Amino acid sequence: MTAQRIQPADLVVHGGAVHTLGPAGTVPGGLAVRNGRIAAVGEYLTAHIGPDTEVLDLAGRVVLPGINDTHLHATWLGARWPHPLLGAPHEEAPVVTAEDRRAAILRAGDVCAALGITSYTEPGLGPGETGCFSAEVLGEYAALQREGRLRARVTVLRLFGLLDGPSALPDFARGLATPVPAADPAWLAVTGVKIFADGIPPMRTAWTHHCYADGTHGTLLVDGPDDDARAANLAAMISLAHEAGLVVGVHATGERSIEAALAHLREGDHLVHGDLVTPAQLRRMAEHGVGLTTQPAIATAMRPMVAGALGADVAAKAWPLREVLDLGVRLTLSSDAPVVTPDWRVHLAAAGELLGARGVTPDLTARLLRCYTTAAAAQDGSAAWKGSLEPGMAADFCVLAADPLAVAPADLPSVAVELTVTGGRIVHKG
Repeated sequence: MTAQRIQPADLVVHGGAVHTLGPAGTVPGGLAVRNGRIAAVGEYLTAHIGPDTEVLDLAGRVVLPGINDTHLHATWLGARWPHPLLGAPHEEAPVVTAEDRRAAILRAGDVCAALGITSYTEPGLGPGETGCFSAEVLGEYAALQREGRLRARVTVLRLFGLLDGPSALPDFARGLATPVPAADPAWLAVTGVKIFADGIPPMRTAWTHHCYADGTHGTLLVDGPDDDARAANLAAMISLAHEAGLVVGVHATGERSIEAALAHLREGDHLVHGDLVTPAQLRRMAEHGVGLTTQPAIATAMRPMVAGALGADVAAKAWPLREVLDLGVRLTLSSDAPVVTPDWRVHLAAAGELLGARGVTPDLTARLLRCYTTAAAAQDGSAAWKGSLEPGMAADFCVLAADPLAVAPADLPSVAVELTVTGGRIVHKG
């Protein structure tokens, strides 16, 4: 019997190492890409090279799965770039016309590609909002996907209320009935909804048992005449989304809003931010498969603000990242850009700071990288085909100038991203 001839790859990278972040762990050599998927990983790739194969020498560099930012307001980022909201006052470009929307999305795509980001979740587009968060933005995403112009895979959570503001149960129900534009779900997937349960502690809008300086405790943002009615309406929204087969992401920062949401969230859903989440709540989340999406660089920037709003003791217990990891909650790290930078290296460094990491910590760094890759793919329902670098998985990866597991977390921001590939296509080459 003659051996079956291997079909030549479209792209081969070799001469370095691959952190697969899958069962194979770290593999010397490189990988081969065919038809947008990983064809092979390892040292012996010669058989995959044909006359039309693009071949790149890693020269000792390291390959990682593409970064998946599970909470990135890309259209807003494109309108503001390169000016984050915190610490950089700036008049963002207006987003009014279809061309404005398109330009902002494409600019964000360029930013993401340069950072090694191959997937992101746009968390909150809907009919109640305008500008960067309007339903028209989703339509523009769909048009760009059909044109083959998206440089990252996009997951969208729809929003049937106001960003950082109120929502009403009738509006939510009507919103669920509105159609979603047709698109290839491998590149544009509308998988769920986002609900704003409350605000944030520095603005005294997180719903908490702790007392703000003015004697208030915040409240739920969902409409209702009193706390019980608002909590009931939040529960009804979550139930309606589940009945529609959607996942739910709840923006909740105060422990009272987290409690109100947790009573109704189920496996596959997630909390966003979770600033004041308690150990008991984390245990329930781990038990029921409810994830947490948090932003370490925002945590380090806002801890003094939380101390000013609620006191140093409360601030010291906020963003309990160590407990999240120890209790086995499905954790994804994200940026919330453009609130702060979309640079995942900065957020990993901030996570290391929150965890008290000192020096080179390869096991911890690998665990945090999974929060930006394999755990993120699980959150957006794509773990079966992306997030790790194994044969058959999506060819979404980036090449770093140095091994991230061999440097201290604090030094990660200095490690350059030199190549980004999404779906087997080179989208950034430094």
